[in-house]
Amino acid sequence: MIHIDDIIVVEGKDDIAAVKRAVDCEIIATHGFGYGKRLLKILEEASKRKNLIIFTDSDYMGSQIRKDLARHFPKAKHAYLSQEKSNRDGDIGVENASPKDILEALKNARAQKSEKKISYNLYDLRDNNLIDGENSSERRKKFCDILSIGYGNGKSLLNKLNAYDISRDEFQKALDKIIKDENNG
Repeated sequence: MIHIDDIIVVEGKDDIAAVKRAVDCEIIATHGFGYGKRLLKILEEASKRKNLIIFTDSDYMGSQIRKDLARHFPKAKHAYLSQEKSNRDGDIGVENASPKDILEALKNARAQKSEKKISYNLYDLRDNNLIDGENSSERRKKFCDILSIGYGNGKSLLNKLNAYDISRDEFQKALDKIIKDENNG
């Protein structure tokens, strides 16, 4: 089993069990959005020892927890699972993902850059049919999954591309994979 030295922050006990099936690591659960100052203090102390990886569900509540934790811990890395990889009978959560997908998401965790440089703009997204196109939502979903940055609308994607400092090479490789899949499909 692969060991990850970072501390993984998940939402609940089922997520802990799923992550433990995939990797050997330290895990802390928020137990939903109702966490308070006590948990933030625990995470603050933990972040002094090791890096944090925020690994919440790809649903609305998971997104809200991620945003709040990112505000408190701006140096934390972020791991994402697509809804397709974390969905079981309409229930979306880390606990539903395979160990392989969990490991892949954790390996691809990214930290937001403290000084966000603007490398991408709306034209980059529009010119590559990631917004404002007939199938742009589906292409954007695939693109975000390839880059392991979590799905979002055009504005959210643009923010993530710049915040995670995605290189032009990574951007192009993701697009090339989508084009290859489209041509083979």
